[in-house]
Formats: sequence, C-alpha cells, structure tokens
Amino acid sequence: METPVVSAPDRKPATAATSELSTEPNRAARRRPPVRAWLQPALTALVVVAAFVGCYVGLQRDPQPHRIPIAVAAPGLPDRMHQALGDSVDVHPATGAAAARHLLERHDVVAALTTDGPGRLRLETAGAVGMSTTSAVKTLVGAYAHGAGERVVTEDVVPLTHYDTRGLAGFYMAFGVTLAGFVLGSNTLGLVGLLRLRHRFWLLAGASAAIGTVATIIAGPVLGAVPAPVVPLALTLTLLAAAAAFATKLFGTYLGPVGIPVATLVLLTAGNATSGATIGADLLPAAARAVSALLPPGAAVRAVTDLSYFHGAHTAGPVITLTLWAVGAGALVGLRHRLMRRRGAAAL
Repeated sequence: METPVVSAPDRKPATAATSELSTEPNRAARRRPPVRAWLQPALTALVVVAAFVGCYVGLQRDPQPHRIPIAVAAPGLPDRMHQALGDSVDVHPATGAAAARHLLERHDVVAALTTDGPGRLRLETAGAVGMSTTSAVKTLVGAYAHGAGERVVTEDVVPLTHYDTRGLAGFYMAFGVTLAGFVLGSNTLGLVGLLRLRHRFWLLAGASAAIGTVATIIAGPVLGAVPAPVVPLALTLTLLAAAAAFATKLFGTYLGPVGIPVATLVLLTAGNATSGATIGADLLPAAARAVSALLPPGAAVRAVTDLSYFHGAHTAGPVITLTLWAVGAGALVGLRHRLMRRRGAAAL
C-alpha cells in the first residue's frame, strides 16, 4: 500500500493563510499611530501661540512705571518728588542743570528735571529711549507738577532720527537678525551626517557675520533708520545672530525635536517681547524686567540704542551678554559631541 503523497500546491494555501494572519496585527499597528504623534505637534503649536500672544499683548496691556531713573537738579525737589511719586521714579540728585543733562546724554537716566523760574519746571527727555518710557516720564512729572501747582516745559534733547520717528527700527532689526540666526541654527541641525562639527561651527560663525553685516548696511547707510557707527553695529548684530544660531543648535542638540519650539519661545517670543523696545524695560512686570537684559534680543536692543544715540556709553554689558550666549552655547554643543564620541568608543 503506497503512502499518500501531499503535493506542494496542497500546502500553499495553508502557508499563505498563516502568513496573512501573522502580518495582520502589524498592519493594524501601523494603521494606529501612537497618541504622542498626534498630541506633540498640536500641543507645541498651542504653547507657542499662547506664549506669543500672552507676551506681546499681555505686556502692553497695562504697563506700570517702576523706578524710572530721573536726574533732578533743584533744592528740595528730589525729596518732594520721591514722596509724591514713590517707587515709580528713581531720583538721581544732580548738582546743576548741566550735570543733570550730562547724566541724560550718557543714558544714566531717561530724563532730567530742573527749575525754570518761579513756579516752572524744565523737563529734558531723550526720545531715543522709546515712546513708552518718555510718555510715562511726562505723565509722572506732569502729575507731580499739577499737585504742586507748577508748570512744566518739556524739551527732547536726544531725539530719534528722522527716519525712525517711532523708535522701532532697532527692535525690528534685532527681531530680524534673531530670526535669521534661529533659522540658521535650526537648518544646521539637519547637517549632522553631512558636515563635521567644526565645519558646522564655521558655517554658523561665517553666516552670522554675513547676517550682521547685511542688517547693518540696510538699516544704517541704506535706510538711515539706525544712526550707529557701521563697524560697532555690525559686530553687535553678528554677535546677536551667532547667539541665536548657537543657542538654537544647543536646544536642538540636547532636547531633540522639542528643541526648536523651546528656542522659539526663548529667543523669538520671550526675548523679543521683553527686549524693552516696544515697551520700555522700566515699565515691564518684575519677571520680564529680570530677564530683559539677559536674553540676546534685549541685550542687542540696548547696545543698538547706546551706539546710535548715547555714544556707546553702556555697550560693554550687552556685548558681553551676547558673547556669553554664543560662546557658551557653542561650548556646550561641543561638549555633547565629545561625550557621544566617548560613549561610542566605549561601546565598541
């Protein structure tokens, strides 16, 4: 009796059915993406828009003066102003009208107040410090003068340039340079497999210099809206672009996909909203004042203002801040690269 032989074709249907059953769960899994894939982009976008609108609209909603520095040169007037206005002003007594104006021209104060005859006060302001700060000073001094029965004569002794009547050129320039640095840094995150780290650093440094130079030429000699000396302004904007680029690369390197939204919040949202250009730093809430000069856009706006209108009197601090951001972020990126190489060598 012969043993029945099962032919190959008789086994194929069973094998095909088994294969389909085994792959069906994988197909189902592929059809159902993880919840994180849906939530992360949506939540990130919501956080960014909430922070952007909250910062820009919220900070301008109800600005309150806080220790606005005013030089006062008149017997007994500093004490009377302090009693009447409290912490709204920071009174700097001066020996005379010339000394008060000198403090104003050095940007040590934002206004100078002296007497101008019986029952009259002379208020000298610096329009270059921004419309919001100047308006707040006029309001405060006017309120004091009204209560004291005196009249105020106002003069703008450090006016804005003719092509920047609202004092926003520095803000827009700083915003544009920060944005360009952010785009530069985010693009280099995709070049990890194409360029060595030192080549990426050279790219960031060289492109930052180009960004700063182009912004300087357009805002300065071409449009005449920023009257700062060309070379110091170009160096300042180069540092701003480098700070934004290296900081963006730092966040992306350490935080992965979340790094770009974090850089957006720190540099483009909080940094520009608290820069002190649209709302003077002395009118910001306490938390915003604390970070205003420490973030790259705020440091750059201060440097640009001092270079443009106050002979660079207080430029050193902002320049140091920008340098620390650029160099510090680059150093941390390099440290991460070395640590990853050591781990890779130890794993072999």
